Amino acid sequence: MTEQAVAYTPLEVPTPPVPTREVFTELQWTTLMSIADTVIPSIRGPNAPKSTTAKVIPQSQYDATVSSLTASIHGPDSAAVAAKYLEENASSNPHFRPALQRLLSEYVHEEGRNGLSFILNALNSRAGSLILTGSVTPFQNHPFYMREKIFRSWETAKLKPLRVIFKAVSAICKRTWLTYSPNLCPVLGFPRVPVHGTPTDGFPYVFLQIPPGDEPETIETDVVIVGSGCGGSVAAKNLAEAGYKVLVVEKSYQYSTKHFPMNFSEGSVVMFEGGGAVASDDGSVGVFAGSTWGGGGTVNWSAALQTQGYVRQEWANSGLPFFTSLEFQQCLDRVCDRMGVSADHTTHNQQNRVLLEGAHKLGYAAKPVPQNTGGTEHYCGHCTMGCHSAGKKGPTESFLTDAASAGATFMEGFRADKVLFTETRGGRVASGVEGTWTSRDAYLGVSGVGAVKRKIIIKAKKVVVSCGTLQSPLLLLRSGLKNTQIGRNLHLHPVVLSGAVFEEETRPWEGAALTAVVNEFEDQDGHGHGVKIECVTMLPPAFLAAFPWQDGLEWKLFATKLSHMAGFITLTKDRDSGRVYPDPVDGRCRIDYTVSAFDRKHIVEALVATAKLAYISGAKEFHTSAREIPPFIRPDDATDLDAPEGTNNAALQAWIEEARRKGLHSEKTTFAAAHQMGTCRMGSSPRSSVVDPNGQVWGTRGLYVVDASIFPSASGVNPMVTNMAIADWISRNIGRQMGKEDGVLARL
Repeated sequence: MTEQAVAYTPLEVPTPPVPTREVFTELQWTTLMSIADTVIPSIRGPNAPKSTTAKVIPQSQYDATVSSLTASIHGPDSAAVAAKYLEENASSNPHFRPALQRLLSEYVHEEGRNGLSFILNALNSRAGSLILTGSVTPFQNHPFYMREKIFRSWETAKLKPLRVIFKAVSAICKRTWLTYSPNLCPVLGFPRVPVHGTPTDGFPYVFLQIPPGDEPETIETDVVIVGSGCGGSVAAKNLAEAGYKVLVVEKSYQYSTKHFPMNFSEGSVVMFEGGGAVASDDGSVGVFAGSTWGGGGTVNWSAALQTQGYVRQEWANSGLPFFTSLEFQQCLDRVCDRMGVSADHTTHNQQNRVLLEGAHKLGYAAKPVPQNTGGTEHYCGHCTMGCHSAGKKGPTESFLTDAASAGATFMEGFRADKVLFTETRGGRVASGVEGTWTSRDAYLGVSGVGAVKRKIIIKAKKVVVSCGTLQSPLLLLRSGLKNTQIGRNLHLHPVVLSGAVFEEETRPWEGAALTAVVNEFEDQDGHGHGVKIECVTMLPPAFLAAFPWQDGLEWKLFATKLSHMAGFITLTKDRDSGRVYPDPVDGRCRIDYTVSAFDRKHIVEALVATAKLAYISGAKEFHTSAREIPPFIRPDDATDLDAPEGTNNAALQAWIEEARRKGLHSEKTTFAAAHQMGTCRMGSSPRSSVVDPNGQVWGTRGLYVVDASIFPSASGVNPMVTNMAIADWISRNIGRQMGKEDGVLARL
């Protein structure tokens, strides 16, 4: 393990101003905040000042709760910290309502806002309130116990809109509170910055600046690459090193390592697609995608797994023999070598040790996960908010630095509107990209004045689209391409989260998040579809928000158990797929995806296995993000970890039987997904794919897609290395093709 970190405070990242446009009327806001205070209530004893908005519990229960919390809190004034934690509610935090305002106005589509607005209006009318609550009294005028009873009843209401509102509103209230609570982190002992690792200056990137003007600015280059993530960065390196003039454009902005790790309130806004609040249309899957310099490689957890043989064979069988070639293996090895991928320098934290040691006790296939950390130890669990030590050798610390050294130029704040084409006798030829550039403005801390906006036309010989699985198909559609496969075949590696609670303190945010994997359940149908069990980042808002809400006090107390938890995910190679498409009102990415019954069945078996891993390791509780599966609480007579019965314990077996019987209901389970693949998939025919075996878009010349959207199906492993290896191969071929067209010897 590395030495303790030196004292360090990241630079503040001012976020964009909260939009001021009216989302709801003041009466609607009053109702919404009353619901928020029901989800996250102030907890008081009967001797406290009277309040119609607080959850009042018996004094003995209140005293016991304060005492229990006080015993688990480190540092002085622990009793006062515990009392403040119980006292706070949603409306007492001045950041809570502005955060909801930002989320609802920027990240929730109009259809969703209108649905919530309709319910809030109904709750303020006599007829609507009677239908929704059983009383003509407006929701906010009820005493707390009635508000909690009404809100809880919506979970199982006959009216589906009420069930949807229950799930959506409880989710956004939990996440917002976890992000902005002033008292949760002191209760947990969660530090602002990692306690291990040394701050290091990252690469000093320079970005093109465009002067103000009314006319479009024209830039000429050999290759324009739209997107700076795992695919685009590798392509930039290879083509720049081949001697071509390369321009990488990115819609988001770059932040130095001195800004890392960001607070969740900062990072979710400036480093994630849709503020980290993107969800499927039915609300069943929360989708997390990087939107920053370096893309997903800046916010992932360092897992660097190569594409497995059975997936390579599956892809080869679909008419893509490259994937079983030695050349593809060489691409995999080449990108891993550049990032210093290795499992030899890993110190596993407790939750990853639980996974490995539990798997050994149960005879499950498991192994360490290689890390892209330059062949050095990297003991930091905060990296999903940016790596302050530059130890994670993602695109910003590897391929983009190489591209810069080879002469590539970069532009941040560029939103690509469409790909430009020239019509020739030989067909449609990509000739560049048109978009809008927005300079850094006052909130980004560079100009100190308003932002400069310019229409930019980039003329290029080759166009490489690397916007990611959510955005690449939308750019192709905005560019006038008509292939019906664009946006389809979306795979997400859906996961259900679980948390095991231990008697001892685990401090699970210390140490790399994901350094072990259980492969025992990865092929449950005989065709490569199944589940890997991995560990997960344990930053409070990223982990806790997924777990079910039953009661305000219960949920607050559940959150305090994080410092004694180990967290796990069920990484599912999904057989069945969905699609992305542009919102009909504003064009933003919409996701049509529901985890299928086929894939849900596999996840249940992985959850059962995870519960066994937790049990055999001594966990006293096991919780999941599936509402219908109750938590498992270890019986008092099952504390002997060396008991010969092991996981044959009767109570555990009864829980397993119940979990299998109830299964996972898509409406009552919170799924998450951080791997998006397939929406511009590669294939041997335009009837079933978007790009050809060389990554070139069917029906065009000079237009390529180079990111995880071209995966023929789900990769079954964390997709970074697969993405980079395919990008390595395609970009080298582009360089060779350009060399032939220019009549020069290829340098790749």
